Amino acid sequence: MEMLLIYLFVVALIGFIIWRKMKKKNKPIKKNGLGILAPIFFILIAFSLSLSQLMHIPGQSFHLPPYWEMMIAGVLGVIFGLIMLSQTDYEVREDGFIYSKPNKNFKYVIIAIIFIRMALSQYFKGLDSIDFAVLTMTLAFIYIVIWRVGSYLKFRKLNGDNYSVNAG
Repeated sequence: MEMLLIYLFVVALIGFIIWRKMKKKNKPIKKNGLGILAPIFFILIAFSLSLSQLMHIPGQSFHLPPYWEMMIAGVLGVIFGLIMLSQTDYEVREDGFIYSKPNKNFKYVIIAIIFIRMALSQYFKGLDSIDFAVLTMTLAFIYIVIWRVGSYLKFRKLNGDNYSVNAG
């Protein structure tokens, strides 16, 4: 039953991501594109709160996973981030605003990454719960930072530091 709830949550998350992407495809990126970086700050706050909770579990001392596990999580985060970044692009349309370029493969990439993360989480169930949580957060944070910072840099390159093109 617990696994069914997890799978339903994952399906709902995938649906939400695809729905948001479809909803935003006809809207230009506002102002100087700093909204592209917003998920980094949201996830940083969420992970800070999660780590704070992990540090205060009664009866368990907080510890970081071994460095080699952190390195593997980091490498996987970089790989996922680069894959997501390769699927993200922008275009200037006839109205002079910058839009996210539609990508037919984006939904498949998101689904594949989520299923890979689920498979890895099933594989590493034997880890200590604190280790598992820290490794998962490390992987997610690194790939989101790489994806969003890279996307912002792509946007800025297209924008050419011309704020008047996208003032809105």
